Amino acid sequence: MKKLFSKVILGLFALGTSPVIAFAQEAEVSMHQTIKRYFIEGSADFMSLPAICLVLGLAFCLERIIYLNLADTNSQKMLENIEDALDRGDVEAAKDIARDTRGPIASIAYQGLMRIDQGIDIVEKSIVSYGGVQSGILEKNLSWITLFIAMAPSLGFLGTVVGMVMAFDKIEQVGDISPTVVAGGMKVALITTIFGLIVALVLQVFYNYLLSKLEAILNKMEDASITLVDMSIKYYAKFKK
Repeated sequence: MKKLFSKVILGLFALGTSPVIAFAQEAEVSMHQTIKRYFIEGSADFMSLPAICLVLGLAFCLERIIYLNLADTNSQKMLENIEDALDRGDVEAAKDIARDTRGPIASIAYQGLMRIDQGIDIVEKSIVSYGGVQSGILEKNLSWITLFIAMAPSLGFLGTVVGMVMAFDKIEQVGDISPTVVAGGMKVALITTIFGLIVALVLQVFYNYLLSKLEAILNKMEDASITLVDMSIKYYAKFKK
């Protein structure tokens, strides 16, 4: 068996890569045609609904991926520069650093620095309050993605129920339970269910990625908030005695 397998591999290399490429192209075309055929056979009325969920869900996923990646900045350098400015007593320079930096951590820092002369308690409350605002902005549109994840299988099951009703209607009309009578309705039912589940699985993968990205940013925000409060305490101890 091993010798036969080796001969087949050597034969393919001897013939060149063109048969392999041709096979891959044929498989790709066959896959595309198969998906297209099943989509048409599943009835456009019911297959279009999970397809809309897929398109809209992917649009929200793409928007959140871009936003979260832009928000996930390296804030360590910014915090070091703010700390250096506060050590010199230059609050305005610290504000400029926070204002000129992109991301939610920089926005939280700026809000805290704006109230640094009002006391540590006010600074801490400002950081906590604005941190909640930034968390809400980061979580924006995630609820829509969960909605489409839940709707896609439900719409697929709706097509399943309708397909079963169609099958029973044919049985009632013909008066026979032969496979050829019910096959059409059963096929529509199964195809719509499969497509709805596939849409939900695809969106679930993107949703879990977004959750992991969001959790990482929120952890950085919490660490930065603690650091900013410590900086404010040191500033008061040094310049506001």
